[in-house]
Amino acid sequence: MKVEKRLKELGIELAKPTTPMGSYVNAVRTGNLLYMAGKGPGQPGHPLPVGKVGRDFTVEEAYEHARSVGLSIIAAIKAELGDLDRVKRIVKVLGMVNAIPEFGQQPEVINGCSDLFVSVFGERGRHARSAVGMASLPRGIPVEIEVILEVEDAPSRRAAAKPAAKRKAAPKAKKKAAKKKKN
Repeated sequence: MKVEKRLKELGIELAKPTTPMGSYVNAVRTGNLLYMAGKGPGQPGHPLPVGKVGRDFTVEEAYEHARSVGLSIIAAIKAELGDLDRVKRIVKVLGMVNAIPEFGQQPEVINGCSDLFVSVFGERGRHARSAVGMASLPRGIPVEIEVILEVEDAPSRRAAAKPAAKRKAAPKAKKKAAKKKKN
């Protein structure tokens, strides 16, 4: 199923991706892996959620923050790749939860992002994951998440690669045909 169609079915409209707050970029690609910078909750024009999970936020509220971070990550992926169908697989999610020391439900919080990825990308959205507690996060946000994903080449690159592969195979085919004639 096309990811854009799935987003519409889920009633999700992606916002413009947030810009980095420092000397870094939203994504770096190396080979077929795309490393997404850590993102936190919050949208431009709205107050930044600040506080600790287990004191200022319930698990359910933090789950929603993790989900909103997942939406922000998907928007950044789309901006980077141009087409969400190029996501071959979400490989790894690292979820960091700004929590009180005795808090132990980090996995339940980060499920907000993980559940979203599976809803949007299907089996391609299932991933390896770490969900950890932190003493603090930038600007006091309750959740930060980073993602590594595997991507497909752009359709134009895939199309260009196929004829080259056929050209390499052509001499072998000619040799086989010549060998058959000889026998």
